[in-house]
Amino acid sequence: MIKFFSSLRIYPLCFFLLLSLSHRINIHAQASQETYLSNIKDELKKEWPHNRTINLVFHGHSVPTGYAQTPNVNRPDAYPFLLLKKIQERYPYSVVNIITTSIGGENSVQGEKRFKKDVLPYKPDVLFIDYALNDRSEGPEKARKATEEMIRAALRKHIKVILMTPSPDLGVDILKPDNILGQFADMLRGLANEYHIGLADSYATFVRLARSGKDLRGYMAQINHPNKKGHEVIADEIIQWF
Repeated sequence: MIKFFSSLRIYPLCFFLLLSLSHRINIHAQASQETYLSNIKDELKKEWPHNRTINLVFHGHSVPTGYAQTPNVNRPDAYPFLLLKKIQERYPYSVVNIITTSIGGENSVQGEKRFKKDVLPYKPDVLFIDYALNDRSEGPEKARKATEEMIRAALRKHIKVILMTPSPDLGVDILKPDNILGQFADMLRGLANEYHIGLADSYATFVRLARSGKDLRGYMAQINHPNKKGHEVIADEIIQWF
């Protein structure tokens, strides 16, 4: 021990650089599920008259909107509203608004164009961004740029952001290495690390289910829309942040 501290006196610059490097590594990592929403969780625990309304905003495509077997819409069984039930079970004094600014068929490039007008006025406490399933039409480069713009705009307003990896499309073999949905999931993981924000990685859970022998058709209302069972998987990923 004496020899160790002696070395620190001899090499103070090296020790400082080591601490600096450690700090940088910690910054470029996904936010912690234990601490990222600490202030929100504190608010959810408060009883009337000290509590306030918490706004959870879901920006994305048809899945958070609640489309099932198109053109049928089943919003009560969509993951934003299943999440509401889970939050209210966990926080019985809470008052939570579930706000969906999502539009069926939309991608992140389109969603970014209306972000300031359609999303920020709701003053989200937590913002969920779910576009990866439809971003295949734009490609990773354009999708990353648009998603980054939304992240930055939200962070400037001190909004907590949780990115959503894609839910399945039965036309894509998610067990195949480097499949297109996996590429978008990796891109979103990278953004969560870079901006030190949240990530609800339901894609990884669906991959684990498929690897365990589960037939993903049992989780789907149609080829690219989850049924209630599939939405439960997604909601279970999100509730871990609360």
